[in-house]
Amino acid sequence: MKIIASTLNAKYIHTNLAIRYLKSYAAPDYDIELAEYTIKDPTMNIVTDLFTKKPDVIGFSCYIWNIEETIKVVENIRKILPEVKIVLGGPEVSYDVIYWLKRLPQVDCIVMGEGEETFKQLLESFSGDRKIEDVHGIGFMRDGKPVINTVRNKIDLRELPSPFRFPEDIPHLSKRVVYIETSRGCPFSCQFCLSSIEVGVRYFNRDKIKEDITYLMDHGAKTIKFVDRTFNISRSYAMEMFQFLIDEHRPGTVFQFEITGDIMRPEVIEFLNKEAPPGLFRFEIGVQSTNDLTNELVKRRQSFEKLSRTVTMVKEGGKIAQHLDLIAGLPEENYDSFRQTFNDVFALGPEELQLGFLKMLRGTGLRIQAKQYGYIYMDHSPYEILENNVLDFDDIVRIKQVEDVLEKYWNDHRMDHTVEYLTSKSFETPFDFFQEFGTYWDQQGWSRIGHQLEDLYRRLKQFLHEKQIPNSEIAEGLMKYDYLINQRYKPRKAWWKSLLDKKERSDLYATILNDHSIIGNEFASLNLNERELYKHTLIELFPFNLAAYIETGKIIETPSYGLIYFEPTNGNSTIYSLDNKTRQTKTGV
Repeated sequence: MKIIASTLNAKYIHTNLAIRYLKSYAAPDYDIELAEYTIKDPTMNIVTDLFTKKPDVIGFSCYIWNIEETIKVVENIRKILPEVKIVLGGPEVSYDVIYWLKRLPQVDCIVMGEGEETFKQLLESFSGDRKIEDVHGIGFMRDGKPVINTVRNKIDLRELPSPFRFPEDIPHLSKRVVYIETSRGCPFSCQFCLSSIEVGVRYFNRDKIKEDITYLMDHGAKTIKFVDRTFNISRSYAMEMFQFLIDEHRPGTVFQFEITGDIMRPEVIEFLNKEAPPGLFRFEIGVQSTNDLTNELVKRRQSFEKLSRTVTMVKEGGKIAQHLDLIAGLPEENYDSFRQTFNDVFALGPEELQLGFLKMLRGTGLRIQAKQYGYIYMDHSPYEILENNVLDFDDIVRIKQVEDVLEKYWNDHRMDHTVEYLTSKSFETPFDFFQEFGTYWDQQGWSRIGHQLEDLYRRLKQFLHEKQIPNSEIAEGLMKYDYLINQRYKPRKAWWKSLLDKKERSDLYATILNDHSIIGNEFASLNLNERELYKHTLIELFPFNLAAYIETGKIIETPSYGLIYFEPTNGNSTIYSLDNKTRQTKTGV
């Protein structure tokens, strides 16, 4: 019996953990072949590849991001392989099984919840060794009517075999994100989240997890993401794992965690700030809303004060990057309330701020209560809301405009100094900057076309000038600063009109060539000859005191010269003030 476990990942760099657990659990009785694709792959390419494998059974792992594309594959597979057994599993199909059985007559069976033991028993039923009625945790159609078998008891996670020991995965470990779980379940009851449906938290065997991590690192894994819903629910467990990863990590490896910010103990953060190598860890923290009523309505217990303490301590430690999440559209969170939530969280200065929109997931309490809050949402995945009783579609569109420029101008870190200045000096609040610029961006039609890096600078400059934004001259100088400090090589053509004429620039270079030490001993030690100086440096005039800004971050509105050196071998760029011996270095990526 030829068995395929398949899925459509959101991106090529992603890997699917679920189908690997199915493969490892079924072995050695059944040999399962893994077949991963992406949602961007043409349907017929996927269908053709699966057809050439000549399967007897195909299982698809289904999520909100891939269900519609998966359906297209299933419909066509059934036409060309009428005898193949098609099984669906995963969170998208586990909580509304009758709906999916009726919508997809091409499917033979749907697995509900944990699939390891269920899928293996299904294979036994397909091979004639077990009656399908005896397989718990499945749904199927019989004589035109849905049959739902008894729910399966939870399996003992400590006994699950490793899903990471497949030779075919080794060549890809360094190029993709590897997902790992050390627990299943969540202790919280957030009504918008599927994790709230499963009661309690169960843990895997700690020693086996450590062995798996060591194996993955030994075979080249660079990015390992823990999918535990709340990694730090157990302080002792989190500390043990953090210590292990610090002691055993390999250079260049990054570990990502989803943590609950307000329950993180200060002593844990102090430990990480002291012991963790920079860049080893990355935290994803779901804030969602700072509105107390909203959090109460969705049964989300959260202390924003304690969460802020955690984020601030981590940021001050400078070791761990943080990604914070917001959800627009939660109950009783209107436009003004969400504006406040955004500003509350942006003030914490996270490296990334993800602005998402509520999705009415099947099986969640909020979907069941949708009428109570006037929710209107998409019929098909991803079930994103269109409006509710306090947020109309016009508000949704406006917030989406914020999301667009937030991604481009903050999360991508193309011009941090500029954005920090504009949000604090030129607009009443950070949200107002992103909203006004986002609306302008949309009105110009830029959301429907591509862009190069330089286009982002030109478009922000156009916005500042057309809208006559206060302090735009200083902001433009900071844009120039951001652009140059992030360049690996001397730009051939600038997006700005230089404030220096040729003679002034030539005179400055002549002065520097006569005495490199006027810029400082560090620059003098480079011993650049005339050719190297002209090839690898650039002199620009800034509308503020560059030395004071580099040293203190304060803007003093007196023009000053800066020399930018682009180190040709390592991609580092350094801005030197010509007024005194200060400089700012940015390491190339």
